[in-house]
Amino acid sequence: MKRNVKKWTAASMLLAGILLVSACGSNNGGNSSPAAAPSSSVAASGTTDAGAKLYIPIISKGFQHQFWQAVKIGAEKAAAEYNVEITFEGPETEEQVDKQLEMLQVALDKKPSAIGFAALDSQASLPLLQKAEDANIPIIAFDSGVDSDIPIATAATDNKAAAALAADKMAELIGGKGEIAVIAHDQTSRTGVDRRDGFVNQIKDKYPDIKIVDIQYSGDHLKATDLTKAILQAHPDIKGVFGTNEGAAIGVLNGVTESNMAGKVIIIGFDSGKAQIDAIKSGKMAGAITQNPIGIGYETVKAAVAAINGETVEKNIDTGFYWYDKDNIDSEEIKAVLYE
Repeated sequence: MKRNVKKWTAASMLLAGILLVSACGSNNGGNSSPAAAPSSSVAASGTTDAGAKLYIPIISKGFQHQFWQAVKIGAEKAAAEYNVEITFEGPETEEQVDKQLEMLQVALDKKPSAIGFAALDSQASLPLLQKAEDANIPIIAFDSGVDSDIPIATAATDNKAAAALAADKMAELIGGKGEIAVIAHDQTSRTGVDRRDGFVNQIKDKYPDIKIVDIQYSGDHLKATDLTKAILQAHPDIKGVFGTNEGAAIGVLNGVTESNMAGKVIIIGFDSGKAQIDAIKSGKMAGAITQNPIGIGYETVKAAVAAINGETVEKNIDTGFYWYDKDNIDSEEIKAVLYE
């Protein structure tokens, strides 16, 4: 009896070996078997059919402003909810277009499931975004769109409308007439262009007695400070200055202060951060437009997961904006969208 068991085991092993060889031969070439699912197939839980988490790199414009840290918080919140893996990175300053493009190339090389991208230069990134589209990697633009239909969606503030509101507030605060200036954070990103144009066009269209005497581009708060001081020296009767992002606004504030013009020049900013919040509470800055950065980060990851799953994604995801000043800064609505 014992001998029969040994014979049966040997026969079974031989049969198993034959079946294994046969199976290997039928799959020669690697992808001809109809039963094999592609490695990119995605389950609703945010994982591939092999159980690995989806990987979605998020490439921002930088890290130097608190705005981006708030966007990161929102992205991480969505990543946890949808059970996906994200990375969040950006160059040291918002002038480092080449470095951001290097980050985008590295992200593409990792063959991610999707990419979130906030372009510093809406034209320079197009060749790499085309590579992503050719590789069937969905691109979700956030904060700043690009001049292309490649992104599946863009999660952002309506920057033209937000800047137009800033223009209305400026006009109200200076009495509808006088000289003003604009310090824009750049002239290459969609946000820089749209906030500049939204503000400038609103002033030109609605307020004929207000003259914009200068528009400058800062990059960071230090340059914005120097530019503001130069403008004030050239135009001593100026009544107001608009800074189009956190760094530009703080630079304007510093420039006005260092020029001994505090209280004489109306300052309106954009975004949030502790310095702006403190300046508004103290009356040094009249007010600012705040976005919803946590919502931007959250909606970017949410849209990426939906795109990977083949779901319909809204092309333009408006994440909202709000005017805040010392009168409403402590309201629950505004506190929910401010960040330090």
